[in-house]
Formats: sequence, structure tokens, C-alpha cells
Amino acid sequence: MKTIYIVRHCSATGQSPDAELSELGYQQATELASFFEHVPVEQIICSPFLRAQHSIAPTADSRKLSVLLDDRLSERTLSTTDIPNWLEILEQTFIDMDLKLTGGESSHEAMARGIEVVKSASNNCILVTHGNLMSLLLKHFDHSFGFTEWKSLSNPDVYKLMIGEKESSISRLW
Repeated sequence: MKTIYIVRHCSATGQSPDAELSELGYQQATELASFFEHVPVEQIICSPFLRAQHSIAPTADSRKLSVLLDDRLSERTLSTTDIPNWLEILEQTFIDMDLKLTGGESSHEAMARGIEVVKSASNNCILVTHGNLMSLLLKHFDHSFGFTEWKSLSNPDVYKLMIGEKESSISRLW
């Protein structure tokens, strides 16, 4: 059975790819390292966004593991244009998984790139990503996971994904 820990980054100062962690976020990153202290981890794969990298850096340092950056774990682009009602649109993308806005990607497209990482990951792997992509990965394995569950995610958040030959399970750990 393959075990994947899907981690949402710690509290950050913004949403841009170069947004840093907040002061609280750096404290949370240290707490994540303690959380993973006795968890078997062979590999860490991370979104290239700084807030994701900084969230897992203390864990990687304490475990003496390198962090593999993978663009496929970047946050989903909903649109490249300003959307005042983005929250309503995001909710619709959990219903219509093929809904695609200008310059953005559909839920199915984002989910597919994330699942590629899950499939290629080693056993006992940590994947560090963002809220929307995390929720789409979880939805792939549990179709009931949707907009309401996305709204309940925290920064950070950790889910354990167990993948067997015929079935899989997810559980929230954080």
C-alpha cells in the first residue's frame, strides 16, 4: 500500500508564487517538522511556490531529505482575469469539473496534473501543495470531497492518502 501525505502550505502573506510565509506560518512550519518527526518519509515533492517550499523546509532539514520541486503541484489557476465573484465561480468548478475560465484550467485539468505526481511518487511521500489543488486531489479519491470541504481546510493542513491495488482511503491528520 502506498502512503502519501498531502500538505497544504502554512499561513502566508499573499497568493502570488513568491509570497512568503507570515510570522505565524514560520511557526507552523516548525510544528509540521515536529508532526512528521516519527512518520516514515522517503521523499518530499513540493510546489515551486515559496510559501510551499518554506512550509516544508524544516521537515526536510530535520529528516535530511532534499525537496523535489514540481510545477504540477502549483496552485490551480482559476483565471488570468480579475473575477469579483471568484468564490461563487470556484464553487461551480466543484460541480462542473470542466468549467474553464479565461487563461485558467478546469478542475479536471488541475486534478489530472496533480494525480500524475501522486502516481509517480514513492511510498511514504509528502506532497506539498495549495488548497484548491489539494481539494481536487482528495476529490479524485473521495468524490464527496467538494467546495464545503475546501472551505474547511486550514493552513497548514495534512491528509493521509492510502492507495491500494483496489481501494484507497483518506484521513485528515491536522
